[in-house]
Amino acid sequence: MADKHILSLEVPTVANCEILSIRDTSKYTDLLPVDCSELLITVPGFNSGKLISVNPGFSLDINACDLGLQTTDCGTVRSELPDGVYIIKYSVSPNDKVYVEYNHLRVTSLLSLYYKVLCDIDVNDCEPFSEKQDLIKEIQYIRTLIDAAVSKVEYCNSPHIGLDMYNYALKRLEKMVCQTAGC
Repeated sequence: MADKHILSLEVPTVANCEILSIRDTSKYTDLLPVDCSELLITVPGFNSGKLISVNPGFSLDINACDLGLQTTDCGTVRSELPDGVYIIKYSVSPNDKVYVEYNHLRVTSLLSLYYKVLCDIDVNDCEPFSEKQDLIKEIQYIRTLIDAAVSKVEYCNSPHIGLDMYNYALKRLEKMVCQTAGC
């Protein structure tokens, strides 16, 4: 049995633009208490985070009201959460020593647009003609850019490079929207 807690979180990509899903995947030892569990989430564009008290083993779907981004109509309407780099820190007592921190690149809105473009590309034929082949190659390249952006932020610890890649993918995707749906 381990003599310390091994903290970890899972932050899956979700299709719902109104929530950020976070799950505690930590391994806790029976040899130490688990007190003062805290989740600190810093939203893109903010310098300080929103502190959320949690219990070990939590599974949360956090919305704009939970993060203080929406302050009215919380019981009836949910605002979309922005894409971008979220800094997520989970800690237990002593919170300054026992913690884990992640950079998470939220790409939910970008992926929604990506899927819309896929819906607009008519590929009913097994052998699409040249123009469709070019569209398919471009959408595959954009998906690779999105995946690379997430990798840069979450695995390579390069949030600025990842965000630049995100913005480049968004620009190319918006250009495709104009090509497929017309602008």
